[in-house]
Amino acid sequence: MNDAPTGNHGAPSRRSVLRSTAGVAGAAGLGLGATSGAAAADGPAGAPAPPRQGRTMADVPFERRSTVRVGIIGLGNRGGSMIDLFLALPWVRVVAVCDPVRAKAEAASAKVVKAGQPSPAVYTAGEDDYANLCGRGDVDFVYVATPWDSHFEMARAAMLGGKHVGVECPVAMRLDELWALVDLSERTRRHCMQLENCCYGRNELRVLRMAHAGVFGELLHGAGAYNHDLRELMFSPTYYEGPWRRLWHTRLRGDLYPNHGFGPVATYMDVNRGDRAVSISSFGTPALGLAEYREAHMPPGDPSWKETYVSSDRTVSMVQTAKGRVIRLEHDVSTPHPYSRINSLGGTKGVFEDYPARIYVEPDHTGHQWGDFSAYAAEFDHWLWKEHANPPGGHGGMDYIMVFRLMQCMRLGLVPDFDVYDAATWTAPVPLSHASLRAKGAPQQIPDFTRGEWRKPRSGMDSVKPG
Repeated sequence: MNDAPTGNHGAPSRRSVLRSTAGVAGAAGLGLGATSGAAAADGPAGAPAPPRQGRTMADVPFERRSTVRVGIIGLGNRGGSMIDLFLALPWVRVVAVCDPVRAKAEAASAKVVKAGQPSPAVYTAGEDDYANLCGRGDVDFVYVATPWDSHFEMARAAMLGGKHVGVECPVAMRLDELWALVDLSERTRRHCMQLENCCYGRNELRVLRMAHAGVFGELLHGAGAYNHDLRELMFSPTYYEGPWRRLWHTRLRGDLYPNHGFGPVATYMDVNRGDRAVSISSFGTPALGLAEYREAHMPPGDPSWKETYVSSDRTVSMVQTAKGRVIRLEHDVSTPHPYSRINSLGGTKGVFEDYPARIYVEPDHTGHQWGDFSAYAAEFDHWLWKEHANPPGGHGGMDYIMVFRLMQCMRLGLVPDFDVYDAATWTAPVPLSHASLRAKGAPQQIPDFTRGEWRKPRSGMDSVKPG
């Protein structure tokens, strides 16, 4: 989860206005009016994608380098912890950090020095100082861990500054911004990637390898989610830097955080690598949970009492792929629920379901009794988890595995496991689920961000250990 930088030395910026006001709700206030129907989302059904402005970034390798030089923007909850994972890699140098909250930037700088690296450049002069970091000549990769509404602008600045960039989810909030990131990546020849994608979990990578080995037969369906009770954190005066995350629940009705659930299932099904997500239909419950929590826990006069919540407490979306497969996505951060990303996959030979992990595949299992998923570890665990059995970091170590692999690809000059087309596809449910809900569940066309490249099988998460 991301934390917000604060502070502004001039007039209120677009980001500060979005974070501090709750009066703008719905598509129009965020420039999302064009996504209110299938035709508006991607032109008429079957219409071609906008003309390509550069060459495809599919299967484009990084430039080989002995040291990967990293700049980090946003040093709150997420960025302040992720910096430790970059510093854990001997071939990575954190050369610049940025956050308008000076204390956070200084704490991050101290971590860099403690790790034995030179003191990084520190950028704290307001919300727009990130542009100066992106303009440095000694940065190879920019990592963005800031509030959602700033992600697009920062990713754009990084690529225009000649940097590869990784962005916390969602990578952007609007469909036109997703297309802009695709076009920028292709024009600048810089990769733009969706981080915190949850694709590198041990279970996720094991299921991926099993799917590719045919254990589940022909794939038919999958499911992913972000069901995580965030009520206490969203109303906390200290956890986030301001109420920015809660305020999104006053603006968009749909799935605000699809990437954790969508990313892994998309990799199982080789979305953008032989299949593609074609359409999404979304349905939502009333928005009651945040208001009930506020009534029970927030004192009279708290600013939150001026807010009206429109985001569905539980959003359920159905994604159809070009091969006819179905992916169910869920989002719920407003009601009591044990943490779950669902993470399931089914095919003609059986099914896997997570939380807790269990499996039923023929001919291994019979009698309608779930089998032991750990029995498949020796044969199907990914080489990354065999090499890093007890990784540090959040999400059970998957964050470290993700950083390790991404930095390894940059150092060795390899093709990244995921790219801008994945980032755009995994994030598209944000605006399109909102549009579908407004249209009473009508399907919304998911753009082909690859512009036809999805038909070509290519490398992805199921990587081979470098020699």
